[in-house]
Amino acid sequence: MTISEKAAQAKSTAPYLAEVDIAKKNSALASIVANLRRNRERIIAANAGDLALAEAAHLEAPLLKRLRFDDHKIDAVCAGIESLIALPDPVNRILALTQLDDNLELKKVSCPIGVIGVIFESRPDALVQISTLCLKSGNAVLLKGGSEAARTNAILAQCITEAALDAGYPAGWLHLLETRADVNEMLKLDESIDLIIPRGSNSFVQYIMNNSNIPVMGHADGICHLFVDESADIAMAVDLADDSKTQYVAVCNALETLLVHSRIAPAFLPALNKRFDEKQVTLVGCARTREIIDVAAATDQDWATEYLDYKLSVKIVDSLEEAVTHINRYGSGHTDSIVTKDPAHADLFMARVDSGNVFWNASTRFSDGYVYGLGAEVGISTSKIHARGPVGLEGLVIYKYRLSGQGATLAPYAKGEKHFLHKIIAIN
Repeated sequence: MTISEKAAQAKSTAPYLAEVDIAKKNSALASIVANLRRNRERIIAANAGDLALAEAAHLEAPLLKRLRFDDHKIDAVCAGIESLIALPDPVNRILALTQLDDNLELKKVSCPIGVIGVIFESRPDALVQISTLCLKSGNAVLLKGGSEAARTNAILAQCITEAALDAGYPAGWLHLLETRADVNEMLKLDESIDLIIPRGSNSFVQYIMNNSNIPVMGHADGICHLFVDESADIAMAVDLADDSKTQYVAVCNALETLLVHSRIAPAFLPALNKRFDEKQVTLVGCARTREIIDVAAATDQDWATEYLDYKLSVKIVDSLEEAVTHINRYGSGHTDSIVTKDPAHADLFMARVDSGNVFWNASTRFSDGYVYGLGAEVGISTSKIHARGPVGLEGLVIYKYRLSGQGATLAPYAKGEKHFLHKIIAIN
């Protein structure tokens, strides 16, 4: 089957998916959990094949870590699906209700987007999260994962489609693409595909935008910052920098640049350096940082780099305003946090930093759909369209207006014979 035929088949399932009730959705999700657990050994064996090839190709350690799909990962994705089952149906929710006139009622109602194409990295758990979120939100989906995870993705997609078919879902609501050529072909199918979600570098997302007429929800680099303000608690700041950087380095919400107020830097940086020396994190810093601790020099390129590794760039700034300016210049709009005892500084930081997730006295690692209670995520949007930050169910639905009347015509209103009430009805 060609990519065009796969997209057309997915498009044909969209009207059916839009009307599936919550009981059937949840039944299908429960069947997927059972099928993943039933095929645990096959999944792990397929992943072992991917890992062997990746290791032979000398794939970097952070990427190998993301690729690994073991018992723990299987349990984690199953737990994520079970949390998704517990969430209410995002489709057919009345978002707004207006009485235009007697016997003339306007409803704003949530509905699926339609067919979504998702291009993601070598994390097999992403395939499970994306496909099950699309199922619950009533969307068909075309998936292209990293070639490093080809075997794992294939068995996972098989488990999911088999379970959905057994639950009464139509064939073709999910398709797995295999090559880069498939992606290039998909980008041309604006008549069949309603939204593209690319997960990757800024340059990759820009390439997708420049080569398709399909709307794109960008999930770009995670160049995340932590700003240690002058009033920060030093012990807290060290702990937050540590968790943000080392809890899991190979993810987009890991810390990449640390900004430190000049007044606290002499006390804070030695404590940070000691902790990160124990954790074997390589620090690079600006000239002022290097006057306080013995680290290599940072370049302008470091401020714009997503390391995804045990490396962190450090810069001293003289004010909150300078920190915000640096973040808005070099950041990717992903997640940025401030450590401070001053609520006014926290409010200014969170208002002025132009990112989808802004935190106060919290690790950047909290930026996650599952953590937010969204039932996992298809990605973290760094663009400014209908969804921003972790994109869960709410980010995979749009809305339509439903107008109900009893033979209503516009002519009497146009002539001034009748007038609209425009009465907003409260929604419980």
